[in-house]
Amino acid sequence: MNWVKTMKKFYPMIYQKTIYDIPYQKLKKMGIHCLIFDLDNTIALIDQQKVEERTKKLFSTLKKDFQLIIISNNNRERVEPYAEMLKCDYVSFACKPLGFAYRKIRKKYHLQKEEMAMIGDQLVTDIYVGNRMAGCSVLVDPMGKKDLKITTLNRYIERKIFRHFEKTGQMKKGEYYE
Repeated sequence: MNWVKTMKKFYPMIYQKTIYDIPYQKLKKMGIHCLIFDLDNTIALIDQQKVEERTKKLFSTLKKDFQLIIISNNNRERVEPYAEMLKCDYVSFACKPLGFAYRKIRKKYHLQKEEMAMIGDQLVTDIYVGNRMAGCSVLVDPMGKKDLKITTLNRYIERKIFRHFEKTGQMKKGEYYE
């Protein structure tokens, strides 16, 4: 397999510090109608049980222009309360980076791939699947240093990918772009 072609699958279209820094109006102008947010370390810390007030405000504002969906590899017991607090749909046990959850979302909401944006904190799951199954991928820095145990391998691979991107001058961790 071509190494350069493979690495492109992990390259986010947009890279911002947090979900609060994303240029949502730019996404709207690009024809994005549905924002798909990862949960753990994107919307909330992995051991956090309540939604922050500013996240509620952000989602409330975004609902005026977008369909909002939380997607997570985590279980329903973890994801559903967040979806209820944020008054949006969700998919648990998504098995990212596999794409069946995205096909389910497209079918349910009658969306084209180009109308969806995936927002998450991991290159190996969120960005990879976003680049394959959505029209736009947005990387944000993880909210916290603590990760689920299963994420340890992903972060190891991610560090190698970031090193490649930095070495080739494509992107550097902490240098944000739209």
